[in-house]
Amino acid sequence: MEKAVKADKTERKSFAQSSAFRAVLPVIGLVLVFIIFNILTGGRMITNLSLTISSLYSLMIACTGVFFIMTMGGLDFSQGSILGIAGIVICTVSNFAPIAVAILAGIAAGAAIGAINGFFYVNRKIKSFIVTICTMFLFRGIIKYLTSNAPVAGSAALQLNYDTIPVKLTCMVIIVALGFFFFEFTRFGTDLKAIGAGEKAARFAGIRTDRMKFWVYVLSGAITGFAAFVSIVHAGSVTSSGGNQLETQILIALVLGGMPISGGAKVRFENVIVGALLYTILQSGLQMLGMSTQTMQMIESVIFLVFVLIFADRQSIQVIK
Repeated sequence: MEKAVKADKTERKSFAQSSAFRAVLPVIGLVLVFIIFNILTGGRMITNLSLTISSLYSLMIACTGVFFIMTMGGLDFSQGSILGIAGIVICTVSNFAPIAVAILAGIAAGAAIGAINGFFYVNRKIKSFIVTICTMFLFRGIIKYLTSNAPVAGSAALQLNYDTIPVKLTCMVIIVALGFFFFEFTRFGTDLKAIGAGEKAARFAGIRTDRMKFWVYVLSGAITGFAAFVSIVHAGSVTSSGGNQLETQILIALVLGGMPISGGAKVRFENVIVGALLYTILQSGLQMLGMSTQTMQMIESVIFLVFVLIFADRQSIQVIK
């Protein structure tokens, strides 16, 4: 009996140490990657810090929305298309209405696509990755059609008044701060983790899982619609490649930040911040080293697979909802 108790205590201690290591690994990786690329680029990463993090703002905002979806065990591959459509809406509306109205229109467009995803996922009981892949291709086709003759240009005020680091940084901080507050200090985050850990048990606990899942997809779409504003203020227009590969970037960033693929109770909001920073620094560092797109994709894929092996919970992993 004593041996069994000692073995149980040893196993628990080992599990706690393993969990603690998993928690700090992304932070260690972030620091190491930043130091390594600073050395390899001769310090250019620090001297050109504003250029290094230029793509961070919209990525971290979009990651916040998808983080909520992945927490409850789902996926969303339509984020790039949502960003592209919302960007086109913002550019179009900005030409005849105030910028604030254009931003609201972009958020509404993103929320509408999120509602389509949520409807088929919740009401028609189609797996989330199937639904979002279908909407990804559907709206990617619409983006290409709308930009086939020329990019969709926005008002000149978009670039003149809003393409500044304070504006983009403020937008990012507001979204991340709100996401952190509601996830950590309200029932919203608790319910999401409960659904990810076990939807049937969450339903028995009184959580209205279907309604929650639907509105989380709407929320994620709305957040990405806002990210579209932050993304297009630099270029001032949307091309046929607008938002292309964003869904892949988000997935890689969240996994690099320590996000468990199956969601659930082990999810932490820091996954968003650390993951977006780590991915941005990795991407910028490889670009500064002059590597080709193919080489960059290969390196990122290897790192991604390593982190999946580390953070995938093989005892509780399941088919994505």
